Amino acid sequence: MQKQIEYDHFESAEAVGGNWRHGVYPAAHIISSKKTTEFPDFPMPEHYPDFPGATQMLDYLCNYAQHFGLTEKITFNTTVESIRSVPNDTGWDITLNTGQTHRYEGVIICNGHHWDRRWPEYPGEFTGELIHSKDYKEPSQLAGKRVLVIGGGNSSCDIVSEAARVSASAHLSIRRGYWFLPKTFYGIPTADMLNTPMPVWMQRIYLGILIKIVVGDYAKYGLPKPDHRIFDHHPTINSELLHYLKHGRIQPHPDIKRFDGKKVEFADGKAEEIDMIVCGTGYKVSIPFLENGIIDIEGSVVKVRWGMVAPHHKQLYPYGWAQARYGFGPLLTPASDLLADLILLQRKLNHPLGELLERLGQPFPHTHLVDPMEVLRKVRLAKSMSWILPIVDKYLMPEKDLISKTIRNATPLQGPGKHEAKVPAEID
Repeated sequence: MQKQIEYDHFESAEAVGGNWRHGVYPAAHIISSKKTTEFPDFPMPEHYPDFPGATQMLDYLCNYAQHFGLTEKITFNTTVESIRSVPNDTGWDITLNTGQTHRYEGVIICNGHHWDRRWPEYPGEFTGELIHSKDYKEPSQLAGKRVLVIGGGNSSCDIVSEAARVSASAHLSIRRGYWFLPKTFYGIPTADMLNTPMPVWMQRIYLGILIKIVVGDYAKYGLPKPDHRIFDHHPTINSELLHYLKHGRIQPHPDIKRFDGKKVEFADGKAEEIDMIVCGTGYKVSIPFLENGIIDIEGSVVKVRWGMVAPHHKQLYPYGWAQARYGFGPLLTPASDLLADLILLQRKLNHPLGELLERLGQPFPHTHLVDPMEVLRKVRLAKSMSWILPIVDKYLMPEKDLISKTIRNATPLQGPGKHEAKVPAEID
């Protein structure tokens, strides 16, 4: 449903697609499934496989934007350099890489979470080739080399499996135990089996039984026992890793102890000569263009209410920073509808939404990993309780704040050359 909110939309790349356009290797495929990744209002083509590849995902996102008329509203090759609050909480000044500064009523920040590389630190110096998994593009980078991949996440397992096919030797270093799940059970994508109202504790039991039957003891693959419950951290969904471990094409290792030239010593005392290291060590969550002190980020968690509402400022919404356990598509339409409702509701309130939610005891998120089914339940709950926010705004907030902010909001706000302020989005 269209909410008739005027907006400007800035995109730093030359076209839509985000990570699928400029961040993944061409051979990448989704780890969720077509069913759990597609948008509910725009199904993926029937001929797509259960696990679409990078080109198919990019085409899908471009077609989505074209279908809903979004492309003509986007200003491409334009980066937001800074977002600064206007005095008295009456808007936001947005400075672009063009040198222009515009004032807006609000901002939606969608700068993604797969771009700010996290690098590991170890004693010594490695004199071979060192890259991040984001810099991996094709198997020729690995061909004929002694390759070590650091990390047990999905990108790491994809790359080390590729190395098992083309490199002189393939090695995997993981510092702790992970849950490694095959991409399918009974021929059904694993993500499809999790797309259920079944509570998480029951999903853990169900998957635990399946893993014991289908995979068995991780120690038999040379892997450490997981040091956490399923879903406490992102599970790794990859069928090839276990296959190549059993074929001896991938050598598992514990954490790295130190570097000495091209020699890598591991925590168990063993050492290997390595030509190339690929760091699949993830990404930092950051919003570098946002004025300091507006929103706190602790590790990978953005401290916002309801997963998107700034705690103390009006009309600021960091959106899409969390990572769904499986496909993101089913979340975005209902969550975006809620976001639009919050923008319209905030216009009627004297206090920032974040402060009202704090008054109602709505907590900050404690993790960046989310269960899609739980998010959908929370979105429905948020929409059902929105009626109470104007009451809290009028009757339960400190009177002095109510008076001061009513005066502040008496100043009319204008956008760039417009009589109606706009809410822009910055997309990674």
